Amino acid sequence: MNNIRLGVNIDHIATIRNARGGIHPAPVSSLNIIEQAGADGITVHLREDRRHIKDSDVFKIKENTSLPLNLEIAATSEMRDIAIEVKPNACCIVPEKREEITTEGGLDVASSLDSLKEFCLPLKENGIRVSLFIDAEEEQILASKEVGADIIELHTGSYCNAGADSVESELKRIKNGAEIAGKVGIECHAGHGLTYNNVKPIAAISNIIELNIGHFLIGESIFYGLESSIKKMLKLMGEARE
Repeated sequence: MNNIRLGVNIDHIATIRNARGGIHPAPVSSLNIIEQAGADGITVHLREDRRHIKDSDVFKIKENTSLPLNLEIAATSEMRDIAIEVKPNACCIVPEKREEITTEGGLDVASSLDSLKEFCLPLKENGIRVSLFIDAEEEQILASKEVGADIIELHTGSYCNAGADSVESELKRIKNGAEIAGKVGIECHAGHGLTYNNVKPIAAISNIIELNIGHFLIGESIFYGLESSIKKMLKLMGEARE
């Protein structure tokens, strides 16, 4: 089986910084550690309310890493303008509500085909790969293909939160989604809520080529260091592909 990539989301380094309103810890300071640990990319979510990552963070990160940058944004003209100026490797379009603590589910692409096509076109014209964060539903995957997305990222939150009686059905749903993505020729990523305890079944899905993991790794880094935490995750992901 092919190797699977790991994108490290560093939003919550900014969350810790912002708790005190100062400049430490700076998200940009994590980049060399992440690269040395063997990760394959950096992910940040520039939310409309700037609750963690700030505009200046995004530009500094883009300027100071050789790793591909995946910029998560809501489908607003303000965010698209910033993305076009930054020119990340990819833009992942996510649903966003001000009152949510974290992203609660996938984007409803099927109900927003025309508006998303219009939104995504300037990104693609500027050489930015378009990713859509969706639930593992055939309707949403086919709609993402119609929009012209290069990538889908399957929302794994329901799988990660599932009880013993439903975890297998949630895993099967993600497997089916990844299989559909392969059939229609769209790159498949996955993420949200993944930990050491639940990552292997997702990493074992051959059509998924990248996982994006953030909150758990930043939390583990408090106790064990960022490099060690990333290396352990990479090891588990690799074992799932053996």
